[in-house]
Amino acid sequence: MQPQGMEQAAMKSDSDWTTLLLLSLFLGALGVDHFYTGKTMTGILKLITVGGCGIWALIDLIMVITGGFKDSNGLPVTNK
Repeated sequence: MQPQGMEQAAMKSDSDWTTLLLLSLFLGALGVDHFYTGKTMTGILKLITVGGCGIWALIDLIMVITGGFKDSNGLPVTNK
């Protein structure tokens, strides 16, 4: 029997990392990467602000590359 922390650490998002990386790279300023991972409200905000004038889009791209980006369930989207 595993401790609760071990089970939670082994869980990963169902979203594909490569797809998210490409969406974030090419359409990140339009919020498509957030829509893809189920974050609808932040996707709309990112669309309206054009990726926070590019800053938000750049931060999200870095988060995807380093494995720190999480989906709407709080699960990390990692390279499988």
